[in-house]
Amino acid sequence: MAGGRRVLSNVIHSQADLHQEYGGVVPELAARDHLERLPHLLDLALEKAGVQPSDIDLVAVTRGPGLVGCLLVGVGVGDGLATAWEKPLTGVNHLWGHIYAAMLTRPDLEPPLLGLVVSGAHSDLVRMPEHGRFEVIGRTRDDAAGEAFDKAARMLGLGYPGGPALDRLARTGDPRRQPLPKPSLPGLEFSFSGLKTALLYRLRDLGAEAGEQEKADLAAAFERSVVESLLEKLNEALTKSPVAEVVVAGGVAANTLLRRRAAEVVGDRARLTMPPLELCTDNAAMIAAAGFYGGKPQPITVDPSLGWD
Repeated sequence: MAGGRRVLSNVIHSQADLHQEYGGVVPELAARDHLERLPHLLDLALEKAGVQPSDIDLVAVTRGPGLVGCLLVGVGVGDGLATAWEKPLTGVNHLWGHIYAAMLTRPDLEPPLLGLVVSGAHSDLVRMPEHGRFEVIGRTRDDAAGEAFDKAARMLGLGYPGGPALDRLARTGDPRRQPLPKPSLPGLEFSFSGLKTALLYRLRDLGAEAGEQEKADLAAAFERSVVESLLEKLNEALTKSPVAEVVVAGGVAANTLLRRRAAEVVGDRARLTMPPLELCTDNAAMIAAAGFYGGKPQPITVDPSLGWD
């Protein structure tokens, strides 16, 4: 990363195949794979960037939120590198990284902005008045949108990772044939547990009649309910307190319908930035950018349940 905006290299290793047979992430396997893969990935990243350790000014590493085993491996490696290279080390909030992924997409993007961060573990509406400062104005009461997609995909027999599989199946379905309720809470909060229950009951009612087309229609209906619920709150927040910049980021921001509908909902009221697919899911470049703008050299304490603080 150069200047907080220019990506010199961004090497990504996916663990999807590792966890596929278990239908979800196994924390111990994830941490072990981090430990085995990181040394080679670091060497590859430096090679692709064309830099030496002496060229590096700051080492940034995720301190939370996330799986504690993976966080401990990352922080341990980061601390070792910073010590060996005699460089300062900063701990970065994973959630901040998703907002900064949008800034890597659009070099002139600056706060203040309104952000919707949607991932497997988070569905948060935040305002970012300046670099390194976030105000949470809405969040989910139960499941995150990504978690809801994964569980719905499991009900539909789509396997893991569920979100992309549900997205693909939904493209062949019609939500009007198997309508599902749209979650709607007062204020700017989200809830997706009731929608999951509605899908479960619909599948039970259909029984053996739930063929491939019915499942595609249910996938499309579930996807539409989640997306419209998310964007209803984004629209409300933008209407009440207009800003010039809106960011939609996180793993769920790769969803086809969300990308299309977000552009329609925001319209010409603000400039919408959504990272490209490779920057929606977790990646090192977004952590480097967040470390450049918001990090401070400090002793790092791993916090798997860290919020936006």
